[in-house]
Amino acid sequence: MTLQIGSSAPAVTVANPWAMVPSLGNLDAYISAANRLPMLTLEEEQAFARKLKNENDLEAASKLVLSHLRLVVSVSRQYLGYGLPHGDLIQEGNVGLMKAVKRFDPDQGVRLVSYALHWIKAEIHEYILKNWRMVKVATTKAQRKLFFNLRSMKQRYKSDDAAADAGTHRETLSPDQVAAMARELNVKPEEVLEMETRLSGGDVLLDPSPSDDGEDAFGPIAYLTDTSHEPVAMLESRQRDVLASEGIATALEALDARSRRIVEERWLKVNDDNTGGMTLHDLAAEYGVSAERIRQIEVAAMKKMKATLAAYA
Repeated sequence: MTLQIGSSAPAVTVANPWAMVPSLGNLDAYISAANRLPMLTLEEEQAFARKLKNENDLEAASKLVLSHLRLVVSVSRQYLGYGLPHGDLIQEGNVGLMKAVKRFDPDQGVRLVSYALHWIKAEIHEYILKNWRMVKVATTKAQRKLFFNLRSMKQRYKSDDAAADAGTHRETLSPDQVAAMARELNVKPEEVLEMETRLSGGDVLLDPSPSDDGEDAFGPIAYLTDTSHEPVAMLESRQRDVLASEGIATALEALDARSRRIVEERWLKVNDDNTGGMTLHDLAAEYGVSAERIRQIEVAAMKKMKATLAAYA
């Protein structure tokens, strides 16, 4: 495959331009090779684009892509501040470039470089939003606009403040700055404040794994867990409620009248002054027996009730 550059000047022929792109693993060499690839004239670009559109010529598509690799490299440098690998940014930008070449219409009167710029940025933006953090911080159109402009605008406002206030430093945005940003980006002031909060925070693992020394790391799961709705706890709570109501009633019915009254007076009755029912001596006087005998009847009744409750459960 050959690529001729220029129509009026002496022709420069490059055999197999793909050979100029180095193998994977050396980003600097790739960038250097992409910048050395020859650019197309308007006539050549139009001719290749029409061949691709009318004949689906893949060689023409490759020539259009190769001649614009340097554009992807240049655009990707603008997004290095997000902490993502430069090679990955270039790779996503190349995907956008190929999409642009596929959809490019040479009859619209626009150069491919202008048309491809939108597609390259769109793919890089999508990659950054998906990989900048574990939790996606921008989903709506307004949030995306703020995500890619808020930091640069804050730096601009800080520079203006420093010049106006002789070096004073403000970390947060003032109400006037928030309102100005909202007007400039055509979003709501509340959305500006929300995105500033999102960008100032970071990802926190809900349930972090143990550290290398074997100690459990503390995470939000420790204090966000709602144990009251945990299935086992709910079943246990329901069982306790049933035993405390229906179970106790069933156990009391299994006692004789005297044993039942003793248990009710000693354990189930509460007077108006929050005191219990009758004492052992009160019951002993009523039934004409000793207090020890009342205690023995109580113990025997409690054992019988426990057996009844166990069977009921």
